[in-house]
Amino acid sequence: MTPAADPRASQAAQGAAQPGVDDDTVWRTLVGFCAYRIVVALLLSLGYGLFNNLFAIGLQQPALAGFTVIAYLVAAGMLLVPALMRKPSITLQVTLQVVVDTAAVVMLMYASGGIRSGLGVVLLMSLAGAGLISRGRLAFLNAAIAAIAVLGEHFIQVVNNDAPPADFLQSGLMSLAYFATAGLGSTLARYARASQKIAEQRSIDLANLSQINELVIRDMQDGFLVVDEKDAIRQHNPRCAQMLGPVPGRGSSLRGYSPELAHLLANWRGDPRPAFFTLGNPSSAAELQVHFVAIGTGEPPPTVIFIEDVGRMREHAQQMKLVALGRLTASIAHEIRNPLSSIGHAAELLGEDVKEKPEQRLISIIRDNVFRLDRLVQEVLYLNRRDRAEPEAIEPRSYLANFVHEFCASEKVPERGVVLDLRTPQRMRFDRQHLDQVLWNLARNAWRHGRKGEGSLRIALSPGPATGTLALDVFDDGLGVLPEAQAHLFEPFFTTDAQGTGLGLYIARELCDGSGANLEYIDDATGGQFRVTMKGA
Repeated sequence: MTPAADPRASQAAQGAAQPGVDDDTVWRTLVGFCAYRIVVALLLSLGYGLFNNLFAIGLQQPALAGFTVIAYLVAAGMLLVPALMRKPSITLQVTLQVVVDTAAVVMLMYASGGIRSGLGVVLLMSLAGAGLISRGRLAFLNAAIAAIAVLGEHFIQVVNNDAPPADFLQSGLMSLAYFATAGLGSTLARYARASQKIAEQRSIDLANLSQINELVIRDMQDGFLVVDEKDAIRQHNPRCAQMLGPVPGRGSSLRGYSPELAHLLANWRGDPRPAFFTLGNPSSAAELQVHFVAIGTGEPPPTVIFIEDVGRMREHAQQMKLVALGRLTASIAHEIRNPLSSIGHAAELLGEDVKEKPEQRLISIIRDNVFRLDRLVQEVLYLNRRDRAEPEAIEPRSYLANFVHEFCASEKVPERGVVLDLRTPQRMRFDRQHLDQVLWNLARNAWRHGRKGEGSLRIALSPGPATGTLALDVFDDGLGVLPEAQAHLFEPFFTTDAQGTGLGLYIARELCDGSGANLEYIDDATGGQFRVTMKGA
């Protein structure tokens, strides 16, 4: 499963990639631009009113200059209101603000002697700010407005004989500066938006990577423990707690949590070579294997401790071997079946012609061994049927009654020897053919090891230990399974019967796993008991 990052970050990344999107950053920049305009208007007002002998604003037309600075200050304050309200669009507001700045500065230039007053420089900052906010060719439109206004102002000065024509060069250079400033601001804004987009995408990638790492660490089958240079626990996964017991809080001492693990870590730090150590856990019978990996720098460096369940690894290796063995034996079984059938058929034909007892005895031996080999072939073929399970809802009363009837007829068992005990009408969820095989194996074993009397074999169905489950028990009144044999009951080819194959219970458990059920032996002093815990329907 791939974790998703915050959708708001994704939307922000998309907004940065699309021109003309009025995101929070642009609106905040526009508000800052308005605040800058108010400051410029205040400085012009103070310069005109208090320090005009220094700045020489409005030397030619003082009245026009006074009116302009006051009007500019009022307009600057009014332009802040729509920026705070974020209405209308940014494009319209930026264009209107540039027009206001251009009109105010050009009027002050006209009142102060034209281009030589130096006030045209004020428009450079205004155009730079507009270039940072506006997108595309709008920045150059703003520069064109300013350039046309400055050139028009100088043209009027020349017509009125207030300025020499030679100053057109200075006005032209100022106009070029406007275009360069607008282009530079627009380019910087484009690079900033691209950088913002990349940063936001990196943020999303890092968030996804962090969640993936957390999922991997949480679901990994090995224990994971991180300790710092002072042997304080900094991080762990749930598997570590399952192996070594509940892990104390962050920052707790490793020695207090697992003294043996702390001792192994100290030995490894003395000789930090790749090595695996065996950890004996007193609270569990599981055999654990530990190896250490240093991370970062320091003396000693922080360390990652990996804890592996050796028993699980061996079980996985054994399962792989059994899968390969199942495929091999199934292939061999198919090859054996045809000649075995031919041998059995030939023995039947030979038995019809032979009347002497010695020959009849030899033919009987052939038949018995053919039957035994055929049963072995049948059980071997069942090894590959686990993954073909098709669970269905089975009505228990009719199914179990029919099973008891067929079992008694086929195995020559008196019907009084089998007792059926139904304590729930809930349906069983199991593959019907697989359940036949499992029950047949358990019932045959129970009858063979029981006393073969009335009620020696009992089949009971009752509610299971968990909600929604059923427990199907098969009892016998025999001596039960010896304690030393119970640990090997479900191992393949383990049997206490000289005529058995050792595959019956192993195949029964595999078939139960295929239907989401569990087969186990219940140690009961009154006899043998096998329980199939399955899902109810």
